[in-house]
Amino acid sequence: MHNKTRAYIAAFIVALIYGINYTVAKDVMPMYIKPFGFIVIRVLGATILFWILSLFTTSERIDKADFLRIFLAALFGVCINMLAFFKGLSMTSPINASAIMVSTPIIVLLLSAIILKEKITIPKVVGILIGLTGAIILIVYGKSAVPGDHPILGNLFIFINASSYGLYLIIVKKLTVKYNPLTFIKWLYLFGLLLVIPFGISEVIDIQWNSIPTSIYYNIGFVIVFTTFFAYLINLFALTKLKPTTLSAFVYLQPVIATAYALLTKSDTLSSVKILATLLIFVGVYMVTSVNRAKQ
Repeated sequence: MHNKTRAYIAAFIVALIYGINYTVAKDVMPMYIKPFGFIVIRVLGATILFWILSLFTTSERIDKADFLRIFLAALFGVCINMLAFFKGLSMTSPINASAIMVSTPIIVLLLSAIILKEKITIPKVVGILIGLTGAIILIVYGKSAVPGDHPILGNLFIFINASSYGLYLIIVKKLTVKYNPLTFIKWLYLFGLLLVIPFGISEVIDIQWNSIPTSIYYNIGFVIVFTTFFAYLINLFALTKLKPTTLSAFVYLQPVIATAYALLTKSDTLSSVKILATLLIFVGVYMVTSVNRAKQ
């Protein structure tokens, strides 16, 4: 199997995990664990797993100058990205949150043009803007089926998360080329842990562990082991073979997967607004993928 084919499969697996994660994480927050406290637990668990795994791999020294880039990657890819995502998800619906994530490709596209000097084609911009229009509709009109949610504010937090993640993809690209993923990802999460602790430590202290049902513990484990640990490793592999703009386009799969899983588990409902937004997203996806196929 060709390396690029493996990278596409890896990117799809990441999209699948992230799509399921919207509902899995939503079931935990804010009833059992508040969002920032959940992030501390998530990052702490992943940091431990990455450092344990690094003990069984070849040690590679990181240049001192690259620690600043790792810190910035942790700031945007772990701290701001995760805090904004869980805060937003705790206030909006899984379907809304997943659809708004389609704003990531346009952010990556613009940043890639500025930082990586990648060429922007008009058809690709139009396709991404159409997809982004669907996300904007959800930000303004998307509702949540959970009483007490604040969908507009939650949707805005998800947009902040998408913006931060887009910048993270740009920052981390050079690190994936220079180092083995495990060499820097353990430091990425260690720095990320130090950054998120001040925001969420008080919420961790407030957790009533005895009142959490077994099913919710499984959800917490899924977020730590699959959404964070495995997904980040797989995503880094894909990033070594694909451009950031190509990898970010897989975010378009998340609304499909998240919607199907949320409806299957009856965690969310489908409305005419969500259907319209989804149709716009698919039109945008078609235009972007058509441009890529023409290039190939």
